[in-house]
Amino acid sequence: QVQLVESGGGLVQAGGSLRLSCAASGRTFSSYVMGWFRQAPGKEREFVASISRIGGRTFYVDSVKGRFTISRDNAKNTVYLQMDSLKPEDTAVYSCAAAFERNILVVVTTQDRYDYWGQGTQVTVSS
Repeated sequence: QVQLVESGGGLVQAGGSLRLSCAASGRTFSSYVMGWFRQAPGKEREFVASISRIGGRTFYVDSVKGRFTISRDNAKNTVYLQMDSLKPEDTAVYSCAAAFERNILVVVTTQDRYDYWGQGTQVTVSS
């Protein structure tokens, strides 16, 4: 069992930055591919970014490429999402998720593949 707790959300002006953190319980954090998803009001949850088990590979949705950076610290059981040049359309509840994976080079973009989810943290970008 893995429990995920996000933090770092808040209100920021357009062009600003936020850093989200997701702390995981358990001793097998490095066995999981980690991902960030977001859900805006009235919209379906969408994939944002994923990072492989030891951080060797990352993948982003096109709308955040060049602005967001996903990273992880396996010693701290934590995954991060650095969000720069934020836009009002980035406003959403951001959730982290964990997918058990044996291959160290895999990233995961599909929601159904993830085994555990956090509760989410609100990010609001004002114009």
